Amino acid sequence: MTERAPVPSVPPVPSVSPVPSVSPVLSVHGLSVRFRMPGGRRVAAVTDARFDVAAGECLALIGESGCGKSVLASALLGLLPGNAQTAGRALLGDLDLLAADERTFARTVRGRLIGLVPQSPAAHLTPVRTVRSQLEETVAELTGVRGGRRALREAAEAAAARAAFPPDHLDRHPHELSGGLAQRAATALALVGDAPLLLADEPTTGLDRDLVDRTVDELRRHVDRGAGRALLMITHDLAAAERVADRIAVMYAGRIVELADARTFFGAPGPRHPYSRGLLDALPDRAFTPVPGLPPELGALPDGCAFAARCDRATDACAVLPPPHRAVACHHPHAALTEAVDRA
Repeated sequence: MTERAPVPSVPPVPSVSPVPSVSPVLSVHGLSVRFRMPGGRRVAAVTDARFDVAAGECLALIGESGCGKSVLASALLGLLPGNAQTAGRALLGDLDLLAADERTFARTVRGRLIGLVPQSPAAHLTPVRTVRSQLEETVAELTGVRGGRRALREAAEAAAARAAFPPDHLDRHPHELSGGLAQRAATALALVGDAPLLLADEPTTGLDRDLVDRTVDELRRHVDRGAGRALLMITHDLAAAERVADRIAVMYAGRIVELADARTFFGAPGPRHPYSRGLLDALPDRAFTPVPGLPPELGALPDGCAFAARCDRATDACAVLPPPHRAVACHHPHAALTEAVDRA
């Protein structure tokens, strides 16, 4: 517990509008993560993150490597190291994940309430056991399937099929799998429990484009198929995010700098934050212009906007004044903010 302070290409699954819900599946309020470093220094990996994920919704959290996306995921899963300090709340139903102990995470959260598609599937899979045996054990643990060996075998094969994992590879060990097959095996394990929240941390790593489409489509179907389920996808793959997300959260230097509807983010009028616009402009099918410079060190963030040194819209005030706390954390957004955006 941390301190508190080759397959055929498939057509895309249509992105749907969020399903109205009295209370979100996940509601994050002011989540911050600091790491205590030698010499008493503290590194702010995540600062004041605020977002909800509704039932039936996919929220894609995007940004460059090192911006804090995976640290945020680790906080939600209770997997932060011992030198981490957390603040804020992260409510999964009535359970505050930031206040939960390891026993709660092990028995209640992981697998049952949150299904994880990990960033490094090879490290997630048990190396000395076959994929089939790991699926059967997970099915037995999370679903309570009864009926003997045959029932477990059929349930494991059905779970593999949901993630497009080939049945003739089920009796192989993880080291016998390609990176793409290991990712699909990990995805199959994550889908077994039909958890209310599916957390996919870079789920398309090591996959070719056709397999990327198939993988994210299956994650999307998991959300669409049953009532009360949601998907939080952490990714740097903007094409995958555009394919399945209802909303986009852009993270930079540990902060969420923009929350936007996916259709308007990737279409018109487009992103409002200069960093978000830079991410899209760097894509080969767009301007193909990389964002200049490098992100700041998380242990030495500036007093003002962390993006100011890389921003062509920055003024002197940006270097000293923190950006406003709203759906677009920017002093000079690309489009005028409406009251509705400010309330998001």
